[in-house]
Amino acid sequence: MGVVKTFPMGGVHPPENKLTADSAIQVLDPPSEVAILLGQHIGAPAEPLVQKGDTVKVGTLIGEGKAFISANVHSSVSGTVKRIDQALDAAGFRKPAVIISVEGDEWEEHIDRSSTLVTEITTPPEDIVRRIKTAGIVGMGGAAFPTNVKYMVPEGKHIDTLLINGVECEPFLTADHRLMLEHPQEILVGIEILRRALQVDRAVVGIELNKPDAIEEMTRHAEQFSNIEVYGLKVQYPQGAEKQLIKAILDREVPGGKLPLDVGCVVNNIGTALAAYHQIQKNRPLIDRVVTVTGTSLPNRGNFLVRIGTPFSHTIEAAGGMPQDVAKVIAGGPMMGKAVPDLSVTVTKGTSGILLLDKKAAQRHETVACIRCSKCVTVCPIGLEPYLLEKLARVEYWEQADEHDVLDCIECGSCSYICPSNRPLLDYIKVGKVKVHEMRRASAS
Repeated sequence: MGVVKTFPMGGVHPPENKLTADSAIQVLDPPSEVAILLGQHIGAPAEPLVQKGDTVKVGTLIGEGKAFISANVHSSVSGTVKRIDQALDAAGFRKPAVIISVEGDEWEEHIDRSSTLVTEITTPPEDIVRRIKTAGIVGMGGAAFPTNVKYMVPEGKHIDTLLINGVECEPFLTADHRLMLEHPQEILVGIEILRRALQVDRAVVGIELNKPDAIEEMTRHAEQFSNIEVYGLKVQYPQGAEKQLIKAILDREVPGGKLPLDVGCVVNNIGTALAAYHQIQKNRPLIDRVVTVTGTSLPNRGNFLVRIGTPFSHTIEAAGGMPQDVAKVIAGGPMMGKAVPDLSVTVTKGTSGILLLDKKAAQRHETVACIRCSKCVTVCPIGLEPYLLEKLARVEYWEQADEHDVLDCIECGSCSYICPSNRPLLDYIKVGKVKVHEMRRASAS
């Protein structure tokens, strides 16, 4: 293992609450009905390829991502298409979805469902990228950016390193941790597949030191791969953010408005590497993912392999049912996740966790005047002034917010977490980012 590294600026250390770190992955049976969103990724939604009454199998392509930034969508179940309709996403917006009544569990014949490890990689680099697109693979750390687009490196850009994010710095979440413990060989073959697709000589896996068993397991198996290294990283939120991970491991700084490829690297999540293995070695598209279903009062909390399109209510029932003291259900972790409006919201490719918060944890404390303590500035990992960005957003000074780099905010929530006055800093900064984007688009048209 390499030396312990971290990013140099800002960050916080909230209580880790990794309550399910010792909970082995359980396979969750499909529900009676799924709602598979056609837009569960950054970019344009997929266009439906099925209609009411069609019969589908597990792995059937039901939505085609035709735009440059989009992703294919596959059926995660077998059954009959009930309708093409609108369904709630985690943010509470109604989005196009394919509703499927589940009947049995019949898979497409070309998918290899065996657990046999396939280590020999015979697919050439250009075909790897094409098949990643075909499989609908996106970033599974939460951002859900179409993976194939990251591998279409523009002319003039030079990439030398693939970074794999095994940090999982969000409190409560342990899905990636369990994947590294239970499927390290498949993940490492997946990393090798991605490395070859990128045609670089080096891949580095970053894992926080609060997962010593995962570091040990990944390091042991990585000895079989001459081009893959494993680094232990200091426990510091948001260590798993792209810019912070790049700075910690490579000591390269991504300038504002730029991307990782501008400093010679591509970043992917542990789950994305496993999805690449499944597609290239097993012909399996992205139809399920591991989700941490957790909460302090949830009786059977754990990590579940869940079919895409499964309602939150179904996963919560599998974890013991909704406790009476729950006041808020979060899609993701407590720092960057979204409170869902309804338990009919379904699991998507980017759903890393379902967190149930009790009334005490969910309560917002009274907001008081800013005391000029500068804690929000100290913890900002980008070096912004959150107190100022909040004020500019409150008075709708969008040009000034743009001048003070509001778009560089990674929305980690460290400022809101640390603020002793309970200011809704991130809430207003998010509004500011939306408005500045709108302002820029209007001026460009």
